[in-house]
Amino acid sequence: MDPTEDIEEHKQHARFENKDEFVALRDQLFALDIHETEAPDDGHMVMQKLVNIFSSYQEQPYLWDPYLEDLLAPAVNRLKDHVIEFHKDPNRKINTLRMRMFSEFLYNFMKLRGYKTLTRFFPHEISDLSITLDYITSPESPAERVDAWALRYIILLWLSLVCMIPFDLEQFDEVGKAGETASRIEQVGKQYLTRAGIDREGAAILLSRFYMRRPMGICRALCEVTKLGSAEQVKDHRGLLLSFSGILESNESLMGNTIIRKFRTKLVSRTVIRLLPAKTRRLRAKGRALADEHGADSEDVFEEDDFEAPEEVETVLEDLFKALRDKDTIVRYSAAKSIARISERLPADFAEQVLEQVMHLFTIHSAAIASLYDMPSIAEATWHGACLACAEMARRGLIPDERLAELIGWLGKALYFDIRKGAHSIGSNVRDATSYVLWSLARAQSIDALRPHALGLARQLVIVSLFDREVHIRRAASAAFQEYVGRTSLFPHGIDVLRKTDFYAVGIRKNAFLVAAPEVAVHDEYRDELVNHLINVTLRHWDPAMRQMAAQSLSAICQLDLVNLGPAAATRMIHLLHPRSDPGDIHGALLALTELGSAFHGSPFKEQLEPERRKLFSALSNVPLTLIKSVRQDLVAAAACQLIAAAISTSETQHNHTSVPFWRQVVDTGLRSKTQTVQEAAAVALAAVSHLVNCSAVLERLVKEFEKGTSHMQQSLARVLGVLDYAAYPHGVQAAVQCLLRMVDRKGGTASADIEARRNAFSAMPLILSTVSGDLLSHLPPALVCAMTDALLNGLTDYYSDERGDVGSWARMACVRALTAFARTLCPCAPALPLAAYFPPERFHDALGGIIKQGVERLDNVRQAAGECVSELLVLPPPAEADPGPWKIRCEEKMKRLLLDEKELPQWSNGAWLFPRAVQVLDIERYRAQVLAGIVLSVNTKTDSTQRPVTSALVGWASKLPVATYEPDRYDLRGLVRDLLAQAMVNTASNAAVIPVIQTFNVLLEADVFEELQHDVEGLKTIRSLHNLVTRNASRLKLPQRINVSMKCLVNLLTLSEVQKECIKPLEAYINHQYPRIRIETAEYLYLTLSSRETGMETEDVEEILLETEWGLKEEPGGTSVSQAANKCLALLAEKLPT
Repeated sequence: MDPTEDIEEHKQHARFENKDEFVALRDQLFALDIHETEAPDDGHMVMQKLVNIFSSYQEQPYLWDPYLEDLLAPAVNRLKDHVIEFHKDPNRKINTLRMRMFSEFLYNFMKLRGYKTLTRFFPHEISDLSITLDYITSPESPAERVDAWALRYIILLWLSLVCMIPFDLEQFDEVGKAGETASRIEQVGKQYLTRAGIDREGAAILLSRFYMRRPMGICRALCEVTKLGSAEQVKDHRGLLLSFSGILESNESLMGNTIIRKFRTKLVSRTVIRLLPAKTRRLRAKGRALADEHGADSEDVFEEDDFEAPEEVETVLEDLFKALRDKDTIVRYSAAKSIARISERLPADFAEQVLEQVMHLFTIHSAAIASLYDMPSIAEATWHGACLACAEMARRGLIPDERLAELIGWLGKALYFDIRKGAHSIGSNVRDATSYVLWSLARAQSIDALRPHALGLARQLVIVSLFDREVHIRRAASAAFQEYVGRTSLFPHGIDVLRKTDFYAVGIRKNAFLVAAPEVAVHDEYRDELVNHLINVTLRHWDPAMRQMAAQSLSAICQLDLVNLGPAAATRMIHLLHPRSDPGDIHGALLALTELGSAFHGSPFKEQLEPERRKLFSALSNVPLTLIKSVRQDLVAAAACQLIAAAISTSETQHNHTSVPFWRQVVDTGLRSKTQTVQEAAAVALAAVSHLVNCSAVLERLVKEFEKGTSHMQQSLARVLGVLDYAAYPHGVQAAVQCLLRMVDRKGGTASADIEARRNAFSAMPLILSTVSGDLLSHLPPALVCAMTDALLNGLTDYYSDERGDVGSWARMACVRALTAFARTLCPCAPALPLAAYFPPERFHDALGGIIKQGVERLDNVRQAAGECVSELLVLPPPAEADPGPWKIRCEEKMKRLLLDEKELPQWSNGAWLFPRAVQVLDIERYRAQVLAGIVLSVNTKTDSTQRPVTSALVGWASKLPVATYEPDRYDLRGLVRDLLAQAMVNTASNAAVIPVIQTFNVLLEADVFEELQHDVEGLKTIRSLHNLVTRNASRLKLPQRINVSMKCLVNLLTLSEVQKECIKPLEAYINHQYPRIRIETAEYLYLTLSSRETGMETEDVEEILLETEWGLKEEPGGTSVSQAANKCLALLAEKLPT
C-alpha cells in the first residue's frame, strides 16, 4: 500500500496528528473578512477540511486536550471582536456565509469536546455581560437569522458563563430600572427554550446557571455570617436561618446542586455551633510522644459540661447524618467535620451517643450480606461518610477507650472495602478515609488503650500498604503505620518494617508486591497474614493485573521457605479449581500454581519438590475444558497454557500416563486464539513440550493447517516456530525456516497479508538461529541462513500502512533487531563456522546500512530501536577469521566518534542530537545510498521535531560540500544531486518515491546550495535532469502534493541563472492550472521567491500582477482573465532575463 495514500476515515489516533494542518486551516478561515459582503465563497473548502478533521477525532477527543486553549483562543477572540464591533455599529453589513462558517467552527469544537470543557476558555470579564446580552437581543443581530443556529448556541453558552460573575446584576441596570438586566437574561432563556434544535439546549444551560446565582450567593453569605458574626446575632436569628435551610431542602431543583448542599450543611452546623458553649472537652494527650513530663500518659480532661443542649441540636445532627450519606464527597466531608465540631461542644454522654449513631451507619448495608464484597454500591457513600466522621472525632479525642474495639473492628473491614462495579471498582475513598481514621487514633488515643489492638492493626496496615491496588491508599496506610511506630512503639519490628514499606517503597505497585512484601515476610508475625491475604483476597481480585502481581508475590514469599510454604500454598490454590468457582478465582489460582511450578523447577530442592510440581500439573484437570475454550475466557486459557509450560513433565506427554488428558486441546485452543497473550502462552507451552519430546509431527500439522489459515493463526504459527527447542530435537527446523520465509516473501506472492504475522515471522528467525547456533552446520545450510538474511533486508522496505498508520514500522523494527541478532550470533561462531558462506561481508554491510537508514527516518520509536542496534554493532568484536577485514565496519573510527557519544547516551529519537551527526555518515560511500534514502524520508515528514533538525543539518552540511572531489569517502555536490535523482528515477510514477526527493531538492535550492554547481559542466547536466523531472508531464499529474512540490522546485530553479530561461515556459502548466488551489499556491510562491531571492531580474511588474490577480476566481466566459494574467507574467519574466 502506498504510504502517501490517505488514511481511512475512522482511524485510531495515537496523538493529535493533524494539529499543524488544523492550525493552518483555522488561520486561513479566520483570515477572511466577515464584512466583505461581495467576496467569493473561498472558505467553503477550508471549512469542509476542518469538519473532516473534527469528525476523525470524534471518538478520541481527549487527544486535543493539551492544545485546547491554543486552538480555541483565536476563534473566541475573533467572536468577541465581532460582538464588540456590532455593539458599536449594529447597522454595519456582514458576510452571512462567513459568519455562519465561523460559528459552525466553534459549534464543531463544542460537539467534539463538550461545552463544559470549552466554555472555560471563553472570555468572562464584567463588560462581556452587557455586550453579549445586547448582541443576542438586538433585532439587527446576525443571530436573528434562521440559519444562524450555531451562532445562537455559542452566544447562549457564552452568556451562561458571564451571567455567573460574582456581582449583583443590578449594577448593570439603568437608573430607575432595577432588575432589568436579570429580567432580560431570563427572557432570552425562555424565548429560546421553546425552540426546537440546539438553541433549546443552550437556553436550558443559560437558565439553569442564571437561577443558581441567587440561592448560591445567599447561602455563601449566610455561611460567612454564621461563622464571623457574633453569637448573639446568630441566636437571635436562628429560627430564620434554620427555616431558610428547610426551604432549600424542600426545593428539589436546588438540592440537586452539590455546592448548595455543601453550603446548607455548613449553614445548619455553624448555626448550632454558635448556640453551644465553647469547647467543653480538651483534646486528649497524643500518645507517648506527647506524654507528660513524668512519662505517664495523660487522661481525658473534662470541663464542666452539665448543661441542656438546645433542641435544635438533635434536628441538625439528624440532617448531618443524612449528609454523611450524600453522593458527593465534599458534602460528606463537610458533614463529618460539622458533626465532630458539634460533638466536642456537647456533654460527654451526648457526644458518645453521636459516636454510636455514626458507627451505626456501618451496619445499614451489612446486616444481611454474606461478605463485604456483596454490599451494594450505594454503601460506598455511607461507609465513606462514617469513616470521615470517625476520623474527625478521633482527631478531637472524642473516641472513648471502651468503644475502641468496636470501632477498630469496623475499620478492619473498611480497609478492604473494594466492590466491583462493571469494569472498575468502587471503595478507594473508603479505604483512604479508613487510613485517616487509624492515623487519627494513633495521635489521640493512649498507648494502653491501643496496646490490645496493636498486632492486628500492624498486620492490617502492612497488608494494605503492600497489596492495595491504589498507590494513594498504599501510601496512606504506610503513613498510618509510621504514626503508630513513632508514637506508640507497639508494632512488632516497627522500624524495620517501616523502612521496607515507606512512602517511596510502596509508591510503585511492582516494588510493593515483589520487593517489599518478601522483605516484610521475613518476620514471622506478618508472614502468614500476608500469604492468607494474597490467597483469599488479592488472587481473587477483580483486576487481572492484581491477580498476576499477587501470584508473583506469593511465589516470592514462599521462596523464603519453599519446601514448607510452597506445597501448603499450592494445596490451598488447588481447592479453588472446581467447576463452580468464579472464572476470576480460577484465573488467579492458575497464575499462582504457574509461579509456584516455576519456583519448584528452579529450586535447589528440585528433586524433592518434583512430586509437588506434578500435582500442580494434575490440578489442571479440575478446570472445565469448556471454560478454557470459552470465547470470553482468554485469561483462563492463557493461564492454563502457562501452567502447562511451568509444570509439564516427560511422563505427562505420554497419552497413557498423563493426568490431564485434554492438555493438548488446551494448547491447540491457545494457538488458534485471536488474542496475542493467549497465543504467546500457548507458544511457550509448546516450547516446553518440545524440550521434552520430538514435536516434528506437531510442527508439520501446524504448518499445514495454519499457514493458509486466518491472520490470527498465521500470527500464532510464526510465534511457535520461533520458540521450539530445536537443539533438543530437530523438530523439522529447515521446514520451519522455509515456512517463515514464505510468510514474508512479498515478491513471490506467498507473504502473509497480515502485518503482525510478518512481524512475528521476522522475530522468529533470530530465535531459531540462536537456538541451533551450537551446532549450526548440522541444522541449517548456508543457503538457508543467507535466505533469512535476505528476507530480513527486504523486510526493511516494508512501509505498509492501514487505518492504524505506518504499521509496517513494526516489521521494520523486528528486522532491525533480527539483523543485529544475526551478527551477534554468527560472528562469534567464526572459528567453527564458514562465516563467509553463512554471513557474507556484503550482507553484513547491507544490514548495517539498512539499520542506519531506519535510524535516520521519520518515526522516533524506529530511530531509537535502530540506534540501539547500531550502537551494539559498533562495539561488536570482529569475527575470529584469518582475515576479518571484509567484515570490518567502513570508517569505523569516524562512525564511533559520530554515533557513540562517550559523554552522553545516544539519543536517536532526538532529532537535534542525531541529524547533525547522521549527515556526516553520507561521506562514507559504502552506506551512503541507504543513509541518504532515510534522510530524504525524514525531510518529507510533517513532524516538526524531525523535519526542522534534519533540514537544518542537511543544509548546513551540504553548503560546505565541494562541487567535485576525488577523495575516497568524501561526498560532493555532483554526487549528491546524482544520487538524489537516482532515487527518484527508480520509479518516476511512484509518488512515494518522487515526492520526498523533490522536497529535499526544494530544501537545498531554497538555501542556495547549488549556486556553484550550475557553473560546473557535469553539475549543470544534473540540474537540467532535475528540471526535466519536475516539468515532464506536469499537466497530467493528479496528486496535489506532487504538483505542489514540483511547482516549488521549478520556481526555485529560477534562481539559478544557467537554467532561468528553461524554467519560464514550463511555469505555465502550474500558474494556469485547471485547479484554483494550484494557481493560488503557484502565484504566492512565485511572488515570495521573486521578492525575497536574488534572481538577477527586475520583477516589480510581475510581482504587481501576481498580487492583484484573483487566481482563485473561475475563468470568465471565453477563459481570458486568469490566462491573460498568467501569460503576461511569463512574458514579462522572459523580457527581464539577463542577456
